[in-house]
Amino acid sequence: MRRIFFPHLNYLIIILISVFFITLSTSSDTLTGTQILTTNQTLLSQNQTFVLGFFRVSDTNYYLGIWYNNINPQTIVWVANRDNPIDNSTGYLMIGDNGNLVLLNSSGNPAWSSNQTNAKNPVLQLLDTGNLVLKDSSDKISSSYLWQSFDYPTDTLLPEMKIGWNLDTGTEKHLTSWKVKGEDPSSGDYTMKVDYHGLPEILLSKNQTIICRSGPWNGERFSGHPAMKDNTYGLKFNFTYDVHSVFFSFSITKSSLLSRTIVTSDSDGEFQRYMWIQGSWNQFWYLPADQCDYYGQCGPYGVCDNDASPICTCMQGFRPKNQEAWNLRDGSDGCVRNTGLNCSTDKFLHLENMKLPETSSVFMNKSMTLDECGSLCKRNCSCTAYANIYITNGGSGCVMWLGQLFDMSVYRTDGQDLYVRLAAADIGDERNMDDLELPMFNFDTLMMATNNFSQDNKLGEGGFGSVYRGRLIEGQEIAVKRLSEDSRQGVTEFENEVKLMVKLQHRNLVRLLGCCIEKNEKILVYEYMENRGLDSILFDESKSLLLNWEKRFNIIYGIARGLLYLHQDSRFRIIHRDLKTSNILLDIKMNPKISDFGIARIFDNDQTQAKTVRVVGTYGYMSPEYIMGGNFSEKSDVFSFGVIILEIITGKKNRRFSNNNDELNLLENVWRHWHEGTILKLIDPSIGNLYTESEIVRCIHIGLLCVQECPEDRPTMSLVILLLRSEAPSMPNPKIPGFSARKNYSETDLSSSKQDESWSVNQVTVTLLNAR
Repeated sequence: MRRIFFPHLNYLIIILISVFFITLSTSSDTLTGTQILTTNQTLLSQNQTFVLGFFRVSDTNYYLGIWYNNINPQTIVWVANRDNPIDNSTGYLMIGDNGNLVLLNSSGNPAWSSNQTNAKNPVLQLLDTGNLVLKDSSDKISSSYLWQSFDYPTDTLLPEMKIGWNLDTGTEKHLTSWKVKGEDPSSGDYTMKVDYHGLPEILLSKNQTIICRSGPWNGERFSGHPAMKDNTYGLKFNFTYDVHSVFFSFSITKSSLLSRTIVTSDSDGEFQRYMWIQGSWNQFWYLPADQCDYYGQCGPYGVCDNDASPICTCMQGFRPKNQEAWNLRDGSDGCVRNTGLNCSTDKFLHLENMKLPETSSVFMNKSMTLDECGSLCKRNCSCTAYANIYITNGGSGCVMWLGQLFDMSVYRTDGQDLYVRLAAADIGDERNMDDLELPMFNFDTLMMATNNFSQDNKLGEGGFGSVYRGRLIEGQEIAVKRLSEDSRQGVTEFENEVKLMVKLQHRNLVRLLGCCIEKNEKILVYEYMENRGLDSILFDESKSLLLNWEKRFNIIYGIARGLLYLHQDSRFRIIHRDLKTSNILLDIKMNPKISDFGIARIFDNDQTQAKTVRVVGTYGYMSPEYIMGGNFSEKSDVFSFGVIILEIITGKKNRRFSNNNDELNLLENVWRHWHEGTILKLIDPSIGNLYTESEIVRCIHIGLLCVQECPEDRPTMSLVILLLRSEAPSMPNPKIPGFSARKNYSETDLSSSKQDESWSVNQVTVTLLNAR
């Protein structure tokens, strides 16, 4: 029986039609021309991997989509009518008379159509790849499709799905984020597209503004994404381009694994890869992952280096174009040449492990060797740099830049060789990228910026001195940390913080802009954080209402990412030693940034712990092995992080917690409720009711794992990140927290200061590991 499709069927006619059409079995993977799919029915792929059906994200808006079968939470990979939802639970999917796949609302009006015509015997099938295909049932070629959802991606790239360009037809496929993750699947502001101009690469953009770029394909991976080299789980990346098309895709050599890549509005736009491992989605990498991934950080001819400070450096033979802005760690104006070029005498500087410059307007030849490329660049006076296109088989192909070099980065390993044109006089001008200086502020400048350190500009005060809000003449807001003469943080701690902060760059670490040591002053100048310390909001009954569960979880996750960087991903392994809510600063979007590195310490690569007889830190956040024995390690930071998790969820301070039982501090109280099954009673009422119970319980579970008494039982921060971003059905049962130290050490046993909000403890002599 064939259906006649009318574009404006009313609701009654739809009901009558549904009576005459065959109802669909929920186990079927196909829809024929004589069947309809209603909102309470689904298609299930042959091996039960994917489901096609209707879903909703609000009480009224319904969408047709594809999601993984038997995976919780529901993970949607494709949405048909993302920008035109059905406004109630009555909707129909059918194959129209002209072969179109049509989605009708309750009024009989089309909410979405495949716009496919001329199908004689059309049938719709959901494949185990997640591809929804419309084909002619009489066509025996299995891959011959009249229409397929893979040609119309939404926010998710699945194995074998392609994004890119058909240059013959001028048609493009790209990913577009949801408007609001998990809440609104309509087209969002973030896209992931293949740019085919010059040497093709992938761009992540917000509207038309580039956020980051992948770097060109080098035969194995994109040059700006070394993480793609990790093939632990059998991922294979494919990038093909010729005069007809430019496409990127990936496949999985281990068929039992599930993997997906999404573009999301998370953290102001990210490109994320997930793997389904042991019952949960694990995030394996994401872009942008660090500050140098952001597009154009260091301007023309500037090189971004996450392990340098400032992160922007000028190549040999170049200097900052705007030295004043450079001193303030703004490298966006880039660099200029020390010496003008002379085509006949110019030479080339060899740079290693580079992310190649932006490639939209380059010359390329796939068959040339590197020597041939260099000779051609030498003869062309407009050529500013050259490199191989591919790194495979010893390198091949030629790419030449004919203008400014833009958006370059340097890596420790796995970058590419780049040859940059320099004046002969500058080739011998050696520079050491590790020999970096922190910008110095004039004391009078800071006096003017803070209105003579007025009380009106005072942000806070502690044992170290005071912090003031300031504004420089050029308009930049700053936070000025002025150490008092009798500060417990002396010259050693001041120098330690400078030496460490100048080496660290991460989105979840506060940025040190410079310092001042004039007139016996010890002053640090930081970027200004609009929402100040986490403690100032979390423990204030009126302000804590600003922190719903989504914001609190993002704060927890951001702190974890910053701590992982300190422990594992930075050039140096850093133990913070004073992690607490007052040292977590919040920017205008409530993004967390770890601050105060005065007592932080650097560990050697093979060092696991250290011991000091000078215990410094803040009571309530210090691990028991540190308080009682002076032993500190990554796991002592993990303990502090666990306390912060539990404080964020409960809204209570660990050392000042009180209830009917005055003997219980926060950790003891959480531990008791955890075993009694009443843990939800401790959730801060300020959070409200908009949270997922399983997610908040999982975070409490992670917090308890972090504060276990024995350091060896606590997870690493890399494992914490995986646990926070997964729905793992099973985690180790937490053992007793390290709260017993409170019974062994009273506050009078530790030398305290008079500061009100959080006090540090300092005992007598000192054995220090100096920053280097």
